[in-house]
Amino acid sequence: MKHLSRLLLASLFIFGLTNTVSAQDENNPWTVSIGTNAVDSYPANEDHKFQEFFNVDNWNILPSVSRISVGRYVGAGFSAELAGSINRLDNIDKQPVDDLTYYAIDGAVNYSFRQFINEEGWFDPFLGVGGGYTWVDEEGNGTVNGTLGFNFWFTDNIAFNLQSTYKHSLDDKNEGGFRHFQHVAGIKIAFGGTDTDGDGIYDDEDECPETPGLAEFNGCPDSDGDGIPDKEDACPDQAGPAEFNGCPDTDGDGIADPDDDCPTVAGLESMNGCPDSDGDGIKDGDDNCPNEAGPRENDGCPYEDRDNDGVLDKDDQCPDVAGTKANNGCPEVTVEIINELNEYSKTILFDLNKATIRTESYDALESIAEIMDEYPNTVFHIEGHTDSSGSDSYNLKLSKERAASVRDYLVNKENIDTDRVTSEGYGETRPIATNKTEAGRQKNRRVEVSLEKNRD
Repeated sequence: MKHLSRLLLASLFIFGLTNTVSAQDENNPWTVSIGTNAVDSYPANEDHKFQEFFNVDNWNILPSVSRISVGRYVGAGFSAELAGSINRLDNIDKQPVDDLTYYAIDGAVNYSFRQFINEEGWFDPFLGVGGGYTWVDEEGNGTVNGTLGFNFWFTDNIAFNLQSTYKHSLDDKNEGGFRHFQHVAGIKIAFGGTDTDGDGIYDDEDECPETPGLAEFNGCPDSDGDGIPDKEDACPDQAGPAEFNGCPDTDGDGIADPDDDCPTVAGLESMNGCPDSDGDGIKDGDDNCPNEAGPRENDGCPYEDRDNDGVLDKDDQCPDVAGTKANNGCPEVTVEIINELNEYSKTILFDLNKATIRTESYDALESIAEIMDEYPNTVFHIEGHTDSSGSDSYNLKLSKERAASVRDYLVNKENIDTDRVTSEGYGETRPIATNKTEAGRQKNRRVEVSLEKNRD
């Protein structure tokens, strides 16, 4: 018996260190109880029922571990228990006896009232009914049992157990029956809870019962070790601070990587974490000129002004030739240029009474074309004029044909755009000298260049 006591005490110590479950329930279905029992027959005697119930002088106690039981939770507050006990009787009904040996095996169904008081509280009263078989020395008889008991759960898995069981013998005293109370005091340990994920935290307390986790997070994992459980971590595989819901901010710009379009380069919140080095509102990755501010429509680059005339190329109709803003970046034709054109036009010669240009005039026409090329958005007007010799109709027809002949040469031979040159003949209606002298008539027979916009 001495060795049994030591074994039971060692088992109690191990259970106390290793089990983390709470009171017996569906998650912790098994219990082991180890304790001492006291046997008292006096208050069970029909002649003095319940008298001296608490008189310990009448109790028979074996000063060692003398009772052990195993229980299994059934459900809805019910549990089944099987107990074995041993004792030594030195009195029965206050009458001394010669150290009779007492053995008992009992089974019971217990009902806990803890759920009605506080389901997670420390106070756990219960009632039990059952039956058993008791031996006093060689004599044995069956009993019907009723139990009132209390479990006091003072740790997560260990309770102090007090209970008293009335064992009513089916035989009366004269027939060898032994009716008595058995009082028990001991330790009850609940165990056997389910730990599906094997993390040491039973399912009833595990918020993540199918995934191994940590006790500090109620059984949930923290895969990246950032102190935020995976179930609350927006980036469970990357360590990050709580302010970013567990996500990192690699570039330290205050924007968590999942929300940062440029997670490795510090940037602006307005640019979704990307930089805008030139401050033009276009993030560097989309900016063809990240270090020079420019509009979005030009891909973040400033517009050029190749001819440095103060008109940006995008608005400059003559981006390679300096001009004026008033003329959309193109040079404006001055009086001097018109005079120069007409100096060349004076040398244009035609066959007699014809519109055919003579070959010696080609150089003058080439020079005229070169000047026109310098003013690419200017429309020039070729005027044909005659003296007063001949009829008006003839002179008008001839002037038109000669003006058209010059225009056709500039378009077809010198590649001037057709929409940049117009022509018209005015016959003898616009003399610049007198027609009464040969010298005057020679001046009136002419081709002139003017601006289309100045044409009458």
